[in-house]
Amino acid sequence: MAQSNMKVAVQKFGNFLSSMVLPNIGAFIAWGLITALFIPTGFFPNESLAKLVGPMVTYLLPLLIGYTGGKLVHDQRGGVVGAIATMGVIVGAPDTPMFLGAMVMGPLGAYVIKKFDGLIEGKVRAGFEMLVNNFSAGILGGILAILAFLGVGPAVDAFTSLLVEGVDWLVAAGLLPLTSILIEPAKILFLNNAINHGVLSPIGLEQVQQGGKSILFLLEANPGPGLGVLLAFMLFGRGTAKQSAPGAAIIHFLGGIHEIYFPYVLMKPMLFISVILGGMSGVFTLVLLGGGLVSPASPGSIIAITAVTPPEGMAYLANFAAVLVATVVSFVVSAIVLKSSKATDEDIEGATKKMQEMKGKKSSVAGHVSQGTMPEEVNKIVFACDAGMGSSAMGASLLRKKVKAANLDVSVTNTSISNLPSDAQVVITQEELTPRAKNKVPNAYHISVDNFLSSPEYDKLIASLQDGITDEQAEVVEEAEEEAVNAEPNADHDDDLLLEENIFMNQSFATKEEAIRFAGEALVKAGYVEESYVDAMIDREGITSTYMGNNVAIPHGTEDAKKAVIKSGFTVVQVPDGVDFNGEKAKMIFGIAGKDGTHLEILSGIAVVCSEQENVDQMVQAKSAKELKDIINSN
Repeated sequence: MAQSNMKVAVQKFGNFLSSMVLPNIGAFIAWGLITALFIPTGFFPNESLAKLVGPMVTYLLPLLIGYTGGKLVHDQRGGVVGAIATMGVIVGAPDTPMFLGAMVMGPLGAYVIKKFDGLIEGKVRAGFEMLVNNFSAGILGGILAILAFLGVGPAVDAFTSLLVEGVDWLVAAGLLPLTSILIEPAKILFLNNAINHGVLSPIGLEQVQQGGKSILFLLEANPGPGLGVLLAFMLFGRGTAKQSAPGAAIIHFLGGIHEIYFPYVLMKPMLFISVILGGMSGVFTLVLLGGGLVSPASPGSIIAITAVTPPEGMAYLANFAAVLVATVVSFVVSAIVLKSSKATDEDIEGATKKMQEMKGKKSSVAGHVSQGTMPEEVNKIVFACDAGMGSSAMGASLLRKKVKAANLDVSVTNTSISNLPSDAQVVITQEELTPRAKNKVPNAYHISVDNFLSSPEYDKLIASLQDGITDEQAEVVEEAEEEAVNAEPNADHDDDLLLEENIFMNQSFATKEEAIRFAGEALVKAGYVEESYVDAMIDREGITSTYMGNNVAIPHGTEDAKKAVIKSGFTVVQVPDGVDFNGEKAKMIFGIAGKDGTHLEILSGIAVVCSEQENVDQMVQAKSAKELKDIINSN
């Protein structure tokens, strides 16, 4: 139990470190490219433009990390105080890039202001909130900056210097390849983020300041070990693993998503030897030929590695040779392992689940190798969500339109997950709901999407259907299509579904919960639902976000809350400045109450209109309820 708790703690620590660095990788790459291009030994030496290099690595990058770390702890306010505190460590140790210092002071600054806000909550006199907020952030941020300048900056500077000397000693002693014994298994298990972003990148950037490049950026990012494993599966694997390996290799090598090969190694634990030896041989090649990068290569693709390779000396040769050697060694060892193993069909899906359990979180990439096999003949596609009245209905409407445009005879319907039919061939759900859908209909082909309004998975599915659908299905499917598409709602209720008095213009909300309650109360006042439905809308949001993409959210109740629906209806809330839905800005909120399917036709129309960002922008800019309603009805 203690070991499990420690594992979870380390996972969270690694994820937190990566969450500070990964959103700012673009800035790291920009700095790396400017360095590679314009320093005296760059492609196009330019003394003026080279002046950007120092300030970017000294100020810009640490401040971005500090701000991001603070925002993770206490939103925008935490980010501001975190950035102020980070400035103290930057000035306190001007000769060392303060990435480690930023990782300390950013979250610490946010934690302090978060605690302060908790202490004064509800105690500030009305009208003085802004004054107290601004001065508290300024005073506490200033105090933390001074403390960081006097103590944290010099301490982190000394610690970084010690780490750099340790790495230099490993290089000089020829022992750096031994780090692969830790790094390669850690990548597959759970510790890659903590090692890469918490240790290797900060020390590597310090080495870049001294020598123009660092080998450390390639210790974890080298795609060679994983590519060797996937190539071995392509030639010597069996079953699903062999079939999925080519696609995984492309995603891994060109896309830089190393996570894609982790299940293959977990499926055959002896392959840990392959990636370790591959990593060691790659590092040895780098040390021997003098390779390295000018900034982190993230993601770890050959394209990113090429972009941040310095132009001087044999850097390109060394880096490419390291990737090649790591690939060859990993491939040879993997081939031996696979050839000597029992002739059974590799369980890639089971290995994927095992990898997710070990990492302590869901892997969106791993879905590419574990979603099942598309049936040769498809005549039934089902969209599923928790209640079956909102997101799934909109997604089904959009895909139905695409199916019709492609002249395919395929039924597209929607339902709740609990009512998924056993004969569903293709099931489409939001990522968070896919495991539930798989448990309900394990034999179906499952597709996960994160944006029901504009998912690229729709076009991929249409392309697959065009390759496999036969004309013999037409008669049966046509009947199902008519049932799904032509089920007209009661004409008497049509005019009551979306009324101008239920369209609310120019609203603003601090949280999504506040916005959802507003939309829910509007449904109650309009007589569409009972009061209990509002709480069910909040509960539904807790299951998985009702943000649909394209700045649109469609909050609605849970499946159990359908009994609280009096009649079908909509409320529309325009939020020009947007409200945060799990990191996405929702500017148009459609509150939904659906009873007996009578809301589906207008919901289908909303889906079609909102699938184009331009239409959503027009709704956000509309000046009256009538104008907004006309846009909705324009489909």
